[in-house]
Amino acid sequence: MLSDRPSLRGDYQTERTSFLLWLLSAVIAGFVVQNIFGLWFKSTAFEQLCALSASSPGQGALWTLVSYPLVHRNVLHLFLVMFGVFFLGRELLPIIGERRLAGLTATAVVGAALLWFVVNVGHDGNIMGASPILCCYLIVFACFYPNREISFLFFFLFPVTTRPKYLAWLAVGIDVLGFLLSETPAGTLDTGVPHSAHLGAMAAGWLYFRYVHESDRNGFNRRVAVGLPPWLKRSSKPPVTPPPAHAPAPRLVPNDRAGLRAEVDRILDKINSHGFGALTVAEKRVLDEAKDLLSRP
Repeated sequence: MLSDRPSLRGDYQTERTSFLLWLLSAVIAGFVVQNIFGLWFKSTAFEQLCALSASSPGQGALWTLVSYPLVHRNVLHLFLVMFGVFFLGRELLPIIGERRLAGLTATAVVGAALLWFVVNVGHDGNIMGASPILCCYLIVFACFYPNREISFLFFFLFPVTTRPKYLAWLAVGIDVLGFLLSETPAGTLDTGVPHSAHLGAMAAGWLYFRYVHESDRNGFNRRVAVGLPPWLKRSSKPPVTPPPAHAPAPRLVPNDRAGLRAEVDRILDKINSHGFGALTVAEKRVLDEAKDLLSRP
């Protein structure tokens, strides 16, 4: 459960989650078919067809670079991954838009597969499951909201409150350590987890935030400075910039409810088309003020 969420989900907005529903439906359908083959026909044919192994691309099975999220180890693996993907994806949708979320998902899947294949070529084993998507979403979410408090039940029993930047640090640390211990020539531990795939998906998420989202916000004609994401930086007080005297903030007229609703509808259409990051400061202020004004009788 997320707290202190910047809400754009008032009575005047319907959130678009069709991509997430399609993604979850496809993954669950793949798992169902996998179990039909395994339980009814005692066959792993579908699992072998979709899972990515170190020999698959060399044998011409290039589709496994994108099909491996359709099969999972067990139902707990499926549930935990899809639970995280849905709730993080639902938070990212209003910011980056549906098309970009779909592109980010595809990039994470392919990037994770390519890095895992390069590291594990010539070795046994395979990868399956949508955990790289979850890793990518976590990094992007931590870049947007490094200090937002989030609460969840650890193992569905123990309430935990933390911040996304700490979860991102933990995930990166676990996968780096696991990669060194299990997927390098000096590693002797078999964790059964594709740590290199997770790291590839995390890198895809960070690259998106740094070079796609940030470049949109700063303008394509400006050079994007290479630096650390927000959750890797020490927190510091932002400088206070006084508002310019020649540009007074736009004021909303409470009595003009029809005009206000029209302006809100225009801004919401812009969010659905270009993402929340495309809004100007004035448009964000309009949404904040409109939520209170439109709720008055």
